[in-house]
Amino acid sequence: MNFRFHSHEPKPYSFFLEHTEPFAKERLAEQLHEQVAATKETRPVVLVCIGSDRSTGDSLGPLVGTFLEKSRPAHMHVYGTLAKPVHALNLAETLHSIQTTHYKPLVIAIDACLGRLSSVGHVFFSEGPLAPGAGVQKELPAVGDFNIKAVVNVSGFMEMMILQNTRLHLVYELAELVADSFALLDAKMAAETKRTTISFTPRSI
Repeated sequence: MNFRFHSHEPKPYSFFLEHTEPFAKERLAEQLHEQVAATKETRPVVLVCIGSDRSTGDSLGPLVGTFLEKSRPAHMHVYGTLAKPVHALNLAETLHSIQTTHYKPLVIAIDACLGRLSSVGHVFFSEGPLAPGAGVQKELPAVGDFNIKAVVNVSGFMEMMILQNTRLHLVYELAELVADSFALLDAKMAAETKRTTISFTPRSI
């Protein structure tokens, strides 16, 4: 006789969209805001943008970090840019630095990935850590309380070659979408901080 175990544990949060959808950055920003706001305590938001500028397909993370660095978000900390990428050689060191620099950080990992043809151009935002390098058979530390993966090309044979021959145009557009969504999130957090400050300001008599 077969017994089926029905778990009452809630399924991990997951959301995805296609990057050309109308209001894609606003929709992703809203999902980001809901998950950050749902944390039980105020925690510094840390973005770990993983990848290398030496491979077109793998440059999504550093592009996101570079775009955000230019917008200077006030309510999040960014690791991984084109100038200072976070990759296989320094990932463990970067994670150690984050844990020693920030108190109980809420880490969101961002990386490119390969997937099915129907998924190319999609952005996935999920609860749980990211396993960077898994698609190209690299064993690296898991990263993040949440993760964002953007599908830049089709998985299959010789993944490293596929990443190196991925069109920069798609990677750029995906990176721009993710960065713009975080910029909107930062603006929402700034507005909330301002409202909270005003509400707690004593009135003069």
